[in-house]
Amino acid sequence: MAANALMVEKLASAYHSACMLELQALKPGNVHMFADGHGMTVQDFIKSADASALVIARANLTVGERILQSVEATHNAVGKNTNLGLILLCAPLIHAALSMGEHQSLQHSVANTLNQLTANDGLLAGQAIVLANPAGLGRVAEYDVHEQTKINLLTMMQSAEDKDFIAWQYTHAFSDIFEFAVSRYIAAEKKWQDRAKTHSDAWATTAVYLGLLARQLDSHVVRKHGEFLAKELMYEAQVIEADYWATDNPKLMQKPLLAWDASLKERNINPGTSADLTVACLLVNYLQ
Repeated sequence: MAANALMVEKLASAYHSACMLELQALKPGNVHMFADGHGMTVQDFIKSADASALVIARANLTVGERILQSVEATHNAVGKNTNLGLILLCAPLIHAALSMGEHQSLQHSVANTLNQLTANDGLLAGQAIVLANPAGLGRVAEYDVHEQTKINLLTMMQSAEDKDFIAWQYTHAFSDIFEFAVSRYIAAEKKWQDRAKTHSDAWATTAVYLGLLARQLDSHVVRKHGEFLAKELMYEAQVIEADYWATDNPKLMQKPLLAWDASLKERNINPGTSADLTVACLLVNYLQ
């Protein structure tokens, strides 16, 4: 029992640390320590991390219960949707870490967790999504979260994977995180650890965020603004990411990153999905 309590505490701490590090990183278009945006403040996200960390890693919860209780705690703390996407990503990761076998990899445990999702997980996750009411949430013909239908959570995600990269992680065993994002974080931290010793982790986090933006369309931007603008965002990200990796010191990129941040926020562009995936990357890095 004591060991289990210690594990819960460690997982809650890892989750909270991932949320805090993501806020410390300069993420153009998103909320971060350098600038608020989109009607939300850094303090909103800190309060959200504090509240959700208290419940997301509790023992003896299902994935659906982790999701719903974390969203409810956030709603009670800040009254707005600050972290639905990252909770949807982190809940199965934490559940997998809690249930992982002694000689089992985290990625294998995640795959097992996803395959064992139930209809009740789907029902509770649907309630969490409706409560958070994310931007761009509309009605769909199949498995609409507004309807109290009991559909397996993995099946629900399969129906949305073509238009939502968070859903896509569920149906592909979080491959973007394990096979791209974590290695990008480690490579960036090694590249700049001598030049940015005090904040190499934050600059490495920025590298992950830029890499995700440059690699694929941000589904939050697609939902709000359409595919054409999301492609423009991806092309802009590819240019700035190339400059970012070319520099010997990431601090020298602060000015152009802040300029792009201001430009995105003036256009009301918030790459929220890429930010959520970044948190999941940081959590996996802590857990591994």
